[in-house]
Amino acid sequence: MTVPMAMLAFLDDHPAHGFALKQRYDALLGHDRELRTGQVYSTLARLERDGLARGVEIAKGEGPDRRVYAITEQGVAELDHWLRAPHTAPARPGELFTRVVLALACGRAADAILADQRAVHLRRMRELTAARHAGDLVDRLAGDYEIAHLEADLHWIETAGARLAGTGRPEAAR
Repeated sequence: MTVPMAMLAFLDDHPAHGFALKQRYDALLGHDRELRTGQVYSTLARLERDGLARGVEIAKGEGPDRRVYAITEQGVAELDHWLRAPHTAPARPGELFTRVVLALACGRAADAILADQRAVHLRRMRELTAARHAGDLVDRLAGDYEIAHLEADLHWIETAGARLAGTGRPEAAR
């Protein structure tokens, strides 16, 4: 749901064509993975089909003509609803949990997995802390968000390690 809502948010700021929307998405949200061009245009087509955005003009310039899109009143309402709706945490555990459980399921020690992941998380937290002052506001917010998640993972790693130490044997989860 993030890509359509990002497009609506950008269009809420001002009308734009697909290429400008892609550039803005990639600059603000594409830190890990840039948006595919085809995804931009298929998203815009769905937004238009659903009455959330509409083509308002054809921009002429160097290169091909570009269709400019604007958000509709229905799109504004949908965006506002999405922005204000509380986000619920994912109900399923992440990959680290899965690796630990599978290691236990096949009789392997999970403490090394936890120790290695702890080291990686601490290294990443140091990188993010050092970079906090270098970026713009969005970069700093993204860093703070990632640090908070790493801290939560570290807390789980410590708790899981203590539980595993209390069992005395790795196969106790069977």
